[in-house]
Amino acid sequence: MPVLETFPPTDKGHGPVAWSAEDQQQIDVLFGQYPTKRSAILPLFWLAQRKWGWLSYDVLGLIATTLSLPKSEVLAVASFYSMLKKQPTGKYTIQVCHTLSCALRGADTIVHHLEKALGIGVGETTADGMFTLQRVECLASCGSAPMMQIDDDFYELLTPAKVDEILAAFKAQTPLSTPRPEADEWHWTVPS
Repeated sequence: MPVLETFPPTDKGHGPVAWSAEDQQQIDVLFGQYPTKRSAILPLFWLAQRKWGWLSYDVLGLIATTLSLPKSEVLAVASFYSMLKKQPTGKYTIQVCHTLSCALRGADTIVHHLEKALGIGVGETTADGMFTLQRVECLASCGSAPMMQIDDDFYELLTPAKVDEILAAFKAQTPLSTPRPEADEWHWTVPS
């Protein structure tokens, strides 16, 4: 019989957290943009993640209080989105899509190459705290598979050589500019 993980998982947390006066001004503006406070949940997640780096249970509790929602509901929404960090991560989070289109076009090769290049496994962070590697569900770039997302940017039509170029740029603190050249590599042909 498999051992079930306890819930909630161990969360070292941030300790007591609070919105600053500037944060509260942004929150008030957000609330004015939605018909109900509850509708501002995703923008609040982003605000909190930018402020604290990740969404600990302490932070999720603050968001629940801010929205007058049960903590369980806030946790349920946060757990749905892979781009919301529920644990500390490296400076850059690399998310490799492994859904069907990417899988068929070599996502496993890309993941294995990243593991070897970074010296870590999926779900781990490099010793220098620079990169965290994750496998994620569809990132909606099926036409340019295989692909990965590093923080907010997509890197598409990946090969091991492209991955090496991307990692070298990040390690040199000169990430590739956007739009990136892979957009020019999309060759759409219409059957005659």
